Amino acid sequence: MAATRRPGRNHLFVPGPTNIPDRVMRAMVVQSEDHRSVDFPALTKPLFEDTKAVFGSTKGTIFLFPASGTGIWESALTNTLSRGDKVLTARFGQFSLLWVDMAERLGLDVIVQDEEWGTGADPEKIGEALRADKNHEIKAVMVVHNETATGVTSDIGAVRKAIDAAGHPALLFVDGVSSVGSLPYKMDEWGVDCAIAGSQKGLMLPAGLGVICVSDKALKAAEASAGKNDRLAHVYFDWADHQKQNPAGYFPYTPSVPLLYGLREALACLHEEGLENVFHRHHVLGEATRQAVAAWGLKTCAKEPKWNSDTVTTIVVPEGIDGAAIIKHAYVRYNLALGAGLNKLAGKVFRIGHVGDMNELSLLGAIAGAEMAMLDNGVKVTPGSGVAAASSYLRENPLAKA
Repeated sequence: MAATRRPGRNHLFVPGPTNIPDRVMRAMVVQSEDHRSVDFPALTKPLFEDTKAVFGSTKGTIFLFPASGTGIWESALTNTLSRGDKVLTARFGQFSLLWVDMAERLGLDVIVQDEEWGTGADPEKIGEALRADKNHEIKAVMVVHNETATGVTSDIGAVRKAIDAAGHPALLFVDGVSSVGSLPYKMDEWGVDCAIAGSQKGLMLPAGLGVICVSDKALKAAEASAGKNDRLAHVYFDWADHQKQNPAGYFPYTPSVPLLYGLREALACLHEEGLENVFHRHHVLGEATRQAVAAWGLKTCAKEPKWNSDTVTTIVVPEGIDGAAIIKHAYVRYNLALGAGLNKLAGKVFRIGHVGDMNELSLLGAIAGAEMAMLDNGVKVTPGSGVAAASSYLRENPLAKA
């Protein structure tokens, strides 16, 4: 008789959703409560302040929506822009591609700079486009900070310098869905106007809580667009409704109360570890994964080390090997969830996510499972080589800074 129970736990190593700390899960096990009670602001008001830290901001305004990161993309665009406005963006992976698609479907005029998948945004090209825009028709620059499809991180600080050097007033929108809470994110220093995050990655929560940190400049743009006939329609994602309710600790509609309790506990986890340690830990785990890939004799999708993401590694499989088969086999045979190849990378790669609540032994389990799944599917790697390389690196590089 075939087994109906799989012993042990599922090993989740996609780049989101991520593993949730036990204490965060316990914090979300709460009875329903009145979200308009006099006690409710004791939970919510600190969240509007404390969440800023993971964005690297003291000046921004936090809005919390029952939504995914995709909804927060829409929030940024529709609150600040009008139909037909020009926006400039780099497209170099599945998620930058989807953001372009959304902007076009909303009625924006999108100027796309296509980059090779495996690279990121090109600050020089962005600067050139802005310098050529003498009449300042471009109203916003959109950049995905960390592209999980390809395992690439773009240099947002360099993008800001390019905008400033061009003397251009465009708003800067940055998708930090897979970087906020995991990678250094410096909203105030980088002059980001809409910093976008989702709960299911570095914040170590289930999906369903969308977070945006908004600059004063973006708030003023939203106010200016409010009276325009060609403003982009928005109701559910209207910041103005939140601005009326949030200062008192309330929301314009029913919030996801368990996720708010989870956010409070997740922020406590990040604070106790220390954000610099969080960033360092993700870098060490990312580099250990890259050491394993090199030991296997394989390549990452990232074309140069400067593009390497510390939250996900996208591994190119050899010619003639089906990456999707490796992913399916890892899940069915070893109960290991690896990230799939998306769009033009389908079947050509698999991804190891090293983001969220994770340590050395967690990662080594994923590397071992990926190694076994590759061997079972005809990839000629030396058994144990990836684990040995990663473990040697991890032994020499503690996750916490001294």
